[in-house]
Amino acid sequence: MARRDVALTGVERFFDVDEVIVSKTDLKGRITYANRVFQRVAGYTEAELMGAPHSIVRHPDMPRCVFKLLWDTLGAGQEIFAYVVNKARNGDHYWVFAHVTPSYDVNGQLIGYHSSRRVPDRAAIDKVVPLYRTLLDIENKHADRKQGMEAAFAAVLSLLTEKGIGYDEFVFSL
Repeated sequence: MARRDVALTGVERFFDVDEVIVSKTDLKGRITYANRVFQRVAGYTEAELMGAPHSIVRHPDMPRCVFKLLWDTLGAGQEIFAYVVNKARNGDHYWVFAHVTPSYDVNGQLIGYHSSRRVPDRAAIDKVVPLYRTLLDIENKHADRKQGMEAAFAAVLSLLTEKGIGYDEFVFSL
């Protein structure tokens, strides 16, 4: 398994527009399925990914408040779309447009989460990068990590209120 402190390379990885990165996790975010595209782009073997926390690909430039929004939305039983920058095993990065949904068993019980990630629109990424930098700055201004995340989350909610739109509408407007 890769160490979290692997140096960032500044090199961006890409995958084809007709490819989809797919993963499934249990309720705690541990990977239970990773397709070959995910394995290839992230640079891990299937054995390394199975049972690993999905945060194994978390890039430090990704604001924590976006993940709070993701988990809050999933916790409410709803799907969410988000632009995410991930870190490959060797420190490269790759952008995705993620669609994450709750997964249920035949009895309607929540059993985990399913994520399909596609190639994002570059114009949207160009808009997301400065927003994520601002959110990271807000998060990093606080000595307490939780307070920083909450402050950045409040900034996201304020932005949505200012624009008079919901999160999904905002994401699809980029």
